[in-house]
Amino acid sequence: MSWSLWFTLLGATLLISLTPGAGAINTMANSIGSGWARSIWGIIGQQLALLVHIAIVAAGVGVLVAESPLLFNVIRYVGAAYLVLLGVRQLRSTPTAHEEQGPASSRSRWAMLRQGLLVNLTNPKAVVFFLAFTPQFIRPQRPLPPQYAVLGATVVVVDVLVMWFVFAFAARWLRRLTSSREGQRRLNRVFGGLFVGVGLLLAAVH
Repeated sequence: MSWSLWFTLLGATLLISLTPGAGAINTMANSIGSGWARSIWGIIGQQLALLVHIAIVAAGVGVLVAESPLLFNVIRYVGAAYLVLLGVRQLRSTPTAHEEQGPASSRSRWAMLRQGLLVNLTNPKAVVFFLAFTPQFIRPQRPLPPQYAVLGATVVVVDVLVMWFVFAFAARWLRRLTSSREGQRRLNRVFGGLFVGVGLLLAAVH
């Protein structure tokens, strides 16, 4: 991949990562609930899903998903239902007193990684997006594995930096609201509503 093409890829990836979506909401919720440092585990889960999407497109399965309305809709509704479920859980979560909060109240690394993986993995639009996005930066006449490796590494590194140092860091300023039960309720409503809203949008938009 030429430097000019890579810089174009870098700019496009940065712009895409900065666009708020389910991954950004998930990252901010993890940062508020478990701390900025521990939120990296949810971000890692999201990156594993992105690598799966790229692999699916590279293997040609993305074309099948894009051309099969039934398969696409099944995955789409499963993904939408999962986001709505996350939102309902957030809305129904019980606030705890500030003095009760601590490491014991943080979610496990595995739980955050698994949720991050599922949030991005159950979004078929990501497959279709990569199906349209990837060919712009791949040259068929050149060896494919190195090109996909560069593309995957660029997408993952940029998304990790944006998620951790933009969205997760920004959420740190909201943590002061969790010092009271009422503040926790408000944040739970905000992020629960966002999860539900994104889920419904995913189900409604074709």
